[in-house]
This record gives sequence, C-alpha cells and structure tokens, in this order.
Amino acid sequence: MTSADRREQLVTVARSCFAEHGFDGTSIEEIASRAEVSKPVVYEHFAGKEGLYAVVVDREVHLLLSAIRGALQTHGAGSRRLLELGALAMLDYIESQPEGFQILMRDTSSAGGGSFGSILNDIIARVEGLLQPRFAAQQISPKAALLYAQALTGLVALTAQWWLDHPDLSKAEVASHLVNLAWNGLHHLELDFTVSPA
Repeated sequence: MTSADRREQLVTVARSCFAEHGFDGTSIEEIASRAEVSKPVVYEHFAGKEGLYAVVVDREVHLLLSAIRGALQTHGAGSRRLLELGALAMLDYIESQPEGFQILMRDTSSAGGGSFGSILNDIIARVEGLLQPRFAAQQISPKAALLYAQALTGLVALTAQWWLDHPDLSKAEVASHLVNLAWNGLHHLELDFTVSPA
C-alpha cells in the first residue's frame, strides 16, 4: 500500500470510529486496530488523533458546503426554487453521508475542527446575500434579510437533523413539507404540495 493509500485508509477508518463514538470516545488504538496497522503508523501520518480528526471534519465541511453553495448559486432560479434546492442539498448530504453528518453534529470545535454552527453561519450569510436584493426590490428592510436567513436555515438544518433519526419519511416528502411551510406559512399551507426533483 502506498503512503497516500494508507493515509486514505486511515481517514476512512477514523471517520467510521468518530461517527460511532465521537472524538473523546475514539482512541488511536481503535483506529490502528481497525486499520490493521500499528499505532506509530497512525502517528506517522497524522501526528495524533487531533490531526486525523481535523482532516475528517474538514472533508465533511467541504462536502456539505460545496453541495449547498452549488444549490444556492443556481442561475435563473427564483426564490422558491432556491429554497427547494437548498433543502434538497442538505437532505442529499445527510442521506449519502450519514456518518459525516453525525460527526458534524457533534461539538467538533473542541477538537480543533469547525462546528456545525460555523457551517450554518456560512450558509446563513449566503442566504442573506440572496435575500437582500429581493427585499430591497420589495422595499422590505434589509435588516430583515438576516432574520429570514437565520429562520430558513434553522428550519432546514434542524429538521434535517431530526430526519436522520426518522427515515420513515422520504427525502422528497421532508423537502416538500419544509418548502411548503417556509413558502406558504401555516395560514396558507397547500393540500397537495411537492418539490420537484433537483
């Protein structure tokens, strides 16, 4: 196995361990044992558990933010479609990377990684930037854009977290209900509302 291949193997094994047990509950011994290497091999590649964890978290942050940024930069999409695409991007990530999402949901900041809160702050800033020109065109205070960005991001992120433990609803159903609520409000919920696929 080449050095690069070994490094990838260790990252993959560590990702599973961190998803199962968190940073504090995972040891270098466990990672080395699962990878069928000695502890010095892990230290040779990452200098310690903190370095390995930082690599794992950084990759997950990049995956999630890339998906959401891509969805929110769809040219020509109206506000409702951007909301649909943003919700679907978050749910797509959770569905395809459940271990990664488990890692991000834990308090990663104490171990040197970015927290899920910092990821959400990046998303909120992007949503606010999308809302501001629309609010200005409708003569709504630009200060409200940040509030709406917080509310929309929280609505999707917290529901997505809940969905991970309640997979009896499909991704399309969850996205449809989120967008229905966000777009129509409780007073104007539509009886037959669905989000079209990305």
